Amino acid sequence: MTISRRAFLLGGGAVGIAVVAGGYELVQQGVLPGRIPLNTLIGACGDAPAVPNIQPGAVVSGSYTSQARAGTEVGWSIAYPPGISDAAKLPVCIAMHGRGGSNSWVFDTLSLEYYLADAVENQGVPPFAIASIDGGDSTNWHPRVSGDNPQAMVTDEFVPLLAKRGLNTEQLGLWGWSLGGYGALLLASVLGPEHVSAVVATSPALWRTAGETAPDTFDDAADFDHHNVFTREGDLDGIPIRIDIGDTDSFDDSVAQFRDELTDTPDGGVSNGCHDAAYWMRVAPAEIAFLGTHLAAAD
Repeated sequence: MTISRRAFLLGGGAVGIAVVAGGYELVQQGVLPGRIPLNTLIGACGDAPAVPNIQPGAVVSGSYTSQARAGTEVGWSIAYPPGISDAAKLPVCIAMHGRGGSNSWVFDTLSLEYYLADAVENQGVPPFAIASIDGGDSTNWHPRVSGDNPQAMVTDEFVPLLAKRGLNTEQLGLWGWSLGGYGALLLASVLGPEHVSAVVATSPALWRTAGETAPDTFDDAADFDHHNVFTREGDLDGIPIRIDIGDTDSFDDSVAQFRDELTDTPDGGVSNGCHDAAYWMRVAPAEIAFLGTHLAAAD
């Protein structure tokens, strides 16, 4: 008998899936490859929470050929709160996956459509949509010498697509994990408070020097320097920011430095966890509440 992923999660198998996803993420990033046995992540990193037992809203998806990504066929997905459609002119948060992920990752792995539904239906969080798109494997959500430019894909292609579907794109939320967390901070620094209502960076992959970076995430040292968020902190002034990271995450020191150097101390902080899906699911409710509150205030 084949058991669906959703049934397995709701039946209590989320811990195993989260640990596997976390180990995969570590290997994909080049963080301590092969040095930590997978079973050492169990318990020490914290268990994945139960997925909210609620009927989620609609999740619609599609694809198109992205000129900004050099003709790559990219997929996208949009999750709505229960009972709400495109016509509601909802504010929208763009979700940016990590290395090895895709547009469906935020729903297939993190089950964010369930957390969104629970937040709106049971926690009083103002409704918004979560929209995700394929950013590539190690493109790191910034322009590359190859011509692959996922940042332009978001601003020049995906945002207009969302607007045509009836979503309110005048003020965006940005939410990213790992390399996507870096990408969310970078894009927020480019767009500024005029276009970004709030940004959430979960376990962002932040490096202080080019020599620290994982393979393929930047073209060279000059590329890193040009897109180094540590030199763009002033560009984030005026944008509500939340940054969460696990206390055993390899990025904890650089993230702590980044948080300290921002003009305004961001929400979030350090809590028990690793660089894995279990941690990201545990902090998701608070992050959704943060995004919903700020998106509603800007609407």
